[in-house]
Order: sequence, then C-alpha cells, then structure tokens
Amino acid sequence: MNKDKRREILVRLQEQRPNPETELEFSSPYELLVAVALSAQATDVSVNKATRVLFPVANTPQAMLNLGVEGVKQYIKTIGLFNTKAVNVIKAAQMLVDNHHGEVPEDREALEALPGVGRKTANVVLNTAFGWPTIAVDTHIYRVSNRTKFAVGKTVDNVEQKLLKVVPTEFKVDVHHWLILHGRYTCLARKPRCGSCIIEDLCEFKDKTE
Repeated sequence: MNKDKRREILVRLQEQRPNPETELEFSSPYELLVAVALSAQATDVSVNKATRVLFPVANTPQAMLNLGVEGVKQYIKTIGLFNTKAVNVIKAAQMLVDNHHGEVPEDREALEALPGVGRKTANVVLNTAFGWPTIAVDTHIYRVSNRTKFAVGKTVDNVEQKLLKVVPTEFKVDVHHWLILHGRYTCLARKPRCGSCIIEDLCEFKDKTE
C-alpha cells in the first residue's frame, strides 16, 4: 500500500471519529491500568461491568491492597482468567505503593515491570493516560492492518513496528483507537462489513463482501 492511500485511509477514519476514546471506563491512570490488564482475553463490556462495582470500592493501589486477592476475585469473577488477574492486580498494586508512591509511572520500563502488564497494556496506558504516540496492537488492529494491507506483519510486534514507521506523526496518538473500533464494528473477523465500510475503495483485501 502506498503512502497516499494510507494517508487517505487515516483522514477518513479521523473524519468518522475525530475524538476517539477507549471503550473501557476509567477516571484515572490507575483505573485505566487495571481495566486494560483485566481486558486480556476478555471483552471491554465484561470488564466495564466488573469495574463499575470494583472501582467505587478500590480505585487506588492502596485501596486495592486493602481488598486483597480474595476480595478482588469477588468483583472480577465474571471475567476470564480472573484468578490469575486478581493475583496480578494485587502484586502490581504492591509494587506501585512500594516503588512509585502509589502512582502509575509514565515510563514504559516501569510499567512493563508490573505483573500482568505487557507491552500492549503499557502502550495503551502511555497513549490513553499520558498522550504518548504509542500504538497498542491487539487482535483487531492486527487483523485490520494485515487484511487491508495497511501494515503487513506476521506478529503483533511486526505490525506495531510497521505502523510506527508508516503512520504520520499527526495521526499516531489516535490511530490505534481508530483501527480497534474499525475492527470491532466494521472489519469483523468472520465476515467484514465491506459494503458499509468508509475505506472499502482504498482497502486491498481481495475477498471483499457485499
């Protein structure tokens, strides 16, 4: 895909969603960190249902520690892998209290050192909480990038590096939101809704649907 076509795709996605936001509900960097960590192999809808009850009770690392692992489990047991996630949430809260004065660090290395926080989660927090031009590649972005030929790669890391290279600076802060939402609502995994897609004429996917 050439540079001009990529830019036009980004312009259209920007016009469609000029102020894109994550669908996870949060009101602080810590709430975002927890929500993103909980969303691994789970839907944003299921995470939001749990955190609407959890966050009024515990929305700081110390408050989360006060709940303890078993307490956290009671709030997130409807989410997949909740046992492991509860342990990680408590371990991460302890590290934030011990090493970062109870604050979420604006630092990739420090974020990735937290239990349950990988590169994708760190990218989301740095982008959404702190405005960094990072691109968190999830299954939706991986699919859309490869299917459209916008940024082809065999792994999520390959796609991330390609996106960082080909996406112009002015679009970098918002592009991962656009691609996630496009994958979630239009470029579906099983049957993309090509007929209602605003970038259908620019997309290089060969097997377009009606």
